[in-house]
Amino acid sequence: MPALSDILGFKRPDFTKPGLPAGLLGFMVSLFMLVLAPNSHAQAVGKPATAGTGPTILVVGDSLSAEYGLKRGSGWVSLMTQRLLAEKMPGQVVNASISGDTTSGGRSRLGALLTQHKPGVVIIELGGNDALRGLPLEMTEGNLRTMTQAAQKAGAKVLLVGMQVPPNYGGDYAAKFSGLFAKVAKDTKSAIVPFLLKGVADTNDATRLFQADRIHPNEQAHPMMLANVWPELKKLLK
Repeated sequence: MPALSDILGFKRPDFTKPGLPAGLLGFMVSLFMLVLAPNSHAQAVGKPATAGTGPTILVVGDSLSAEYGLKRGSGWVSLMTQRLLAEKMPGQVVNASISGDTTSGGRSRLGALLTQHKPGVVIIELGGNDALRGLPLEMTEGNLRTMTQAAQKAGAKVLLVGMQVPPNYGGDYAAKFSGLFAKVAKDTKSAIVPFLLKGVADTNDATRLFQADRIHPNEQAHPMMLANVWPELKKLLK
């Protein structure tokens, strides 16, 4: 009987090869399990959280932004609202993230979100699920570019949030995947966070920063994720 990964068309990475940090290895094994797990990520988060007056900050992301498995209010997007209040900065946050979403899903939803919320800033945190599903890099790049340009045409500034895959996917693929976020940002003159999980998934003891399912970052990790996003977001709000 063929493996489920073969049936679905996934190329299972060889995690036995040397050269991958232990923390990132465990993290990526868990993410691969997430792709194969049916109905493991189907909830959407679209609740606005007001942090005073100012531009609406629209977050369009996947489970990393949708507080999957977390107590409400403890994810990095919710913490961003608290940070805005603490620093007395203007902004109203709308989290339109959906667990398991891809850039294609985000692209299909963005138009309605722009019309509804009229954001001043759009944070796009998508692409990781594209890679895990083996979708063409050109498709991911095209979707991110289209979303960015649509947001800019609607009058919003854009912050792209990047993701990475381990070298076990192949050095060329990993470099191209990581680089496509920077490429879109450069071409569209957008802001960028190179890697949302910097300091979380790339450490030797990364398992302590993940939930029991070893798939989703725990509450301890989300302040670190916000710390990666905040400096670039702050520049856009000045």
